[in-house]
Amino acid sequence: MSYVYYPGCSLHSTAEEYDRSFRKVCSGLEIDLEEVNNWICCGSSPAHATSHLLSVALPMHNLAIVEKSGRDEVVVPCASCFSRFKFAQYEMGKDQDLSRKVCEVVGSDMGKNVKVVHPLELLSGRGSIASSKVVRDLSFIKAACYYGCLLTRPPEVAKFDSCEYPMSMDNVLRSVGIETLEWSYKTECCGASLALTETGIVVKLVGDLLSEAKKAGANAVAVACPLCHANLDTRQAEAEASRGEKFDIPVFYFTQLVGLALGYSEEELGLDRHIVSVEPHLSRLRGGI
Repeated sequence: MSYVYYPGCSLHSTAEEYDRSFRKVCSGLEIDLEEVNNWICCGSSPAHATSHLLSVALPMHNLAIVEKSGRDEVVVPCASCFSRFKFAQYEMGKDQDLSRKVCEVVGSDMGKNVKVVHPLELLSGRGSIASSKVVRDLSFIKAACYYGCLLTRPPEVAKFDSCEYPMSMDNVLRSVGIETLEWSYKTECCGASLALTETGIVVKLVGDLLSEAKKAGANAVAVACPLCHANLDTRQAEAEASRGEKFDIPVFYFTQLVGLALGYSEEELGLDRHIVSVEPHLSRLRGGI
């Protein structure tokens, strides 16, 4: 099985471990990834905050590249990129005038029909990961699966999982032997890109999320979004200080957890890049606890 792969800016920089672990998981499951040639930034939040036309043209340029290469599907791991691609196609279909302007900017009307797939959709759509692929027992991990506010919303645009109580990440992790927990903050916002401009808001939201995960019995949080990972990982100490509550909950990309189950090393999965130490879990895997 082969997919065209759009990593986006984050997975080539601050979320390199997401890229690294996703590629390893795909390799282990015999899924070939072909990175989009000459891709550009999707625009993320800055584009749609400043120019509606630009916010649609940037994703459509990338989708046009995919279609011109003769492919009709692209896998997009970053929740923000995934959302912007989905929004671009949705708005192109709803607004003829916008569609005309975007085609003029991009120089093509291609990309409208390319299927945008998230890795969770890809992996959960294949059914359970074969037990023969799982070489490590991760049943001691009790994960709160955190989808964030972008991945499944708005439902008429994302068309992915349940917008209020998604289960695709839970199902993927359960298929490799990880216990996932019931909790009510799966799709609450972490503050996203407010981390630098409104740090207090982000610290408060991160504290709320981690407190609820802890109450649910989590010893790990699994995410599928670079911004969610950055906020929960880098702002955890500040949230602890502001609430007078100790969390000490490592935040994993779901691909890192799957990669561990499939036998990849901590170096291969980028687990040394985390702020909140994942060492207690790794020590248990090594037999140290």
